[in-house]
Amino acid sequence: MGSYSDIPQLFVNDGPLGTENVTQLLPSSCEEPFEVLLNRLHQHGYLFVKKLLPREDVLQIREKYFEYLSPSGVLKPGSLPVDGLFDDSQDPAAFPGIGAGSTGENGRPGGDKAQLFVDLAIQAHRELWYSETFCRHPTLAKFVAQLTGWGERSMLFRRSLLRNNIPGTKAIGVHYDQIFLRWGDLSNLTAWCPLGDISIDGGGLIYLEGSQELGERLEQEFADKSQNENFSEAQTKSAFNSNMLANGLLSNNPAEFGRQYGRRWMAADYEAGDVVLHLPYMIHASTINHSSNNVIRLATDLRFCDSSRPFDERWCNFFEVGDGV
Repeated sequence: MGSYSDIPQLFVNDGPLGTENVTQLLPSSCEEPFEVLLNRLHQHGYLFVKKLLPREDVLQIREKYFEYLSPSGVLKPGSLPVDGLFDDSQDPAAFPGIGAGSTGENGRPGGDKAQLFVDLAIQAHRELWYSETFCRHPTLAKFVAQLTGWGERSMLFRRSLLRNNIPGTKAIGVHYDQIFLRWGDLSNLTAWCPLGDISIDGGGLIYLEGSQELGERLEQEFADKSQNENFSEAQTKSAFNSNMLANGLLSNNPAEFGRQYGRRWMAADYEAGDVVLHLPYMIHASTINHSSNNVIRLATDLRFCDSSRPFDERWCNFFEVGDGV
């Protein structure tokens, strides 16, 4: 894979990513044999599956989401909800993102000005058009069950992270998902689903090249430290640990982190219907949404596990502010 040389400048929380520090995600097709896809997942730590879900199904959820959030005033007047265009006459601070890494202990983001927007964004997780129609989409469920070999043991966690990202606001910091799933076995798989097209400079996920092994090593270093310093079980398993970076992150600075470990960040243009599956220790972050058309980035993290093994039962509940995950 070669570096991108003809793409827009990508920005993360600590500044621009140099072209020498960016390469592309390797796309896969759902038509390839599952044995090939599973080998690729374990080789690279991720599987970027193009057009896995019907585009029209994804766009329908995007439309319903922005219809639901429209009373907050987030959308450009006169625009179509499915387009998800931000009203740039508004203060972006009134429309903060939610989820891991936004605030300490997974707290509530924003102040009084953001109350309606945040309330709606949280409640959207429970709406049937999302929690049932999309999250339990049979195409994705069947694909994961067959790919992993879990079959009927494949279980979708109820807790998910339906995240929006307003142009120009803070991006997601550096992390791997097992940080937030330590109360269970290492038998989970994340499906990151862009809910709409996300241009390469529109705030999509970026993955650190070959970082599955690095994530395992960093977790082992933390486990060794917790043992040597006699951490309690709760301290050891908590994502929001004073012995780690605040908010359960490895770093808020992806550019610096990539340079520190001598690895490139992998990026892509995402289309509605694409899904990126990644392993528990695969390190990732996101870029700042610099959409030239003020398109709001919308995506969700769905997580599956092998229900025959111990799993993190906190993920069996809907997302709630301050739920410790």
